[in-house]
Amino acid sequence: MSYYLLTLGCPKNVADSTRLERSLHEAGQSPAPARQAGILIVNTCAFIDQAKEESINAILKLALKKKSGQKLVVIGCLPQLYRKDLLSEVPEIDHVFGVESWEKVAALAERGEAVYAPEPSSRVSAYLKIADGCNARCSFCIIPKIKGRLHSLPPEAVVEEGKRLQAEGARELVLVAQDSTAYGSDLHVEDGLALLLERLATDLSDVAWLRIMYAYPGHLSKRLLRTMAELPQVCKYLDIPLQHSSPAVLQRMRRPHDLSQTRRMLERLREAMPDIALRTTFLVGFPGETEQDFQDLLAFARETKFDHIGAFMFSPQDATPAARMPDQVPERVKRRRYRELMRVARETSLERNRAWLGREMAVLVESEADVERNGKAMFVGRTYRDAPEVDGMAFCKGEAFAGEITRVRIVEALPYDLLAEAAAAD
Repeated sequence: MSYYLLTLGCPKNVADSTRLERSLHEAGQSPAPARQAGILIVNTCAFIDQAKEESINAILKLALKKKSGQKLVVIGCLPQLYRKDLLSEVPEIDHVFGVESWEKVAALAERGEAVYAPEPSSRVSAYLKIADGCNARCSFCIIPKIKGRLHSLPPEAVVEEGKRLQAEGARELVLVAQDSTAYGSDLHVEDGLALLLERLATDLSDVAWLRIMYAYPGHLSKRLLRTMAELPQVCKYLDIPLQHSSPAVLQRMRRPHDLSQTRRMLERLREAMPDIALRTTFLVGFPGETEQDFQDLLAFARETKFDHIGAFMFSPQDATPAARMPDQVPERVKRRRYRELMRVARETSLERNRAWLGREMAVLVESEADVERNGKAMFVGRTYRDAPEVDGMAFCKGEAFAGEITRVRIVEALPYDLLAEAAAAD
């Protein structure tokens, strides 16, 4: 039996789908187009309304095209919350499973001759999930209800998965969790993430870059900063979703709201790693957010000069305290604030990119060199400053092969991307 797998949502879902595919391959199954597959699988997201809608539309689309003999399986966050509703409203669904259920899904497949063996793949970057769940109780977030409390994978399991991804050709591993910096706290390990980085750097010699996503503002220890600064494999990059800068808004969000501590944290990061690239995410239109709160957020964004700023509009989620709060912000106001914030994000990103003009940087090549209309070869990659899928790219004149790390010179800065040319050999 063959399978078709559609993955929606965040990098943690991508990591789960990678493990699911491995289980399916080990059962002797192979991927196929939806019209030919025996099992149709949708790995869903339910973080915000837009993600729910995308997941439901994908399920309905497959349900309408489902042929006799095919099984439709829905997994992940959506059935974790709405199992009965899905089964009653979409009778074409054959099975539903919640999060972290890849082995149960693989068990549905008819066993065939095992065909799986690690082979080089076209991807040079892979997500490595180190934990799931979250102990924070942010008033807008549904994740703890979906995933439960923090549960870290044992270091041995993380290293084993990292070795599998390395064997499949990954040159960069992106460490993901709901709160990566809390890794190991449930295992009663102090500085768990720093220790894990040290072990991964030692045991995965062919992985050139280790990147950390989703750091919680209050969990950056001195040991972690020192480890990041000293290990050459660890990208000098950190994603810290701050959500807002107004203490009043942050208090209602149940987030860290001492801005003096936030500023000190950013100073410590930049002192330890002067060229560190910092990313954050802000949430606009939270209940009770005043125009002054929003203007303060814009001023904070300009002041702190993050290399990358992501943003999303507040979407009330059932069973979260924020959904029932008074002073809900009108949708038109949310949209206007989102546009204004992204304009500032574009300005600050361009300013940060311009600081690299004329400098040489290492680029992880993602595409083979292609010949442009002017007859010159060009390849596409990313610098350490850019995480896959969410940040910018480097478009480089010259020739290189996917998976290589090569040096380039930055010749032009765009709001999100860089233009470069291959650096002269030493």
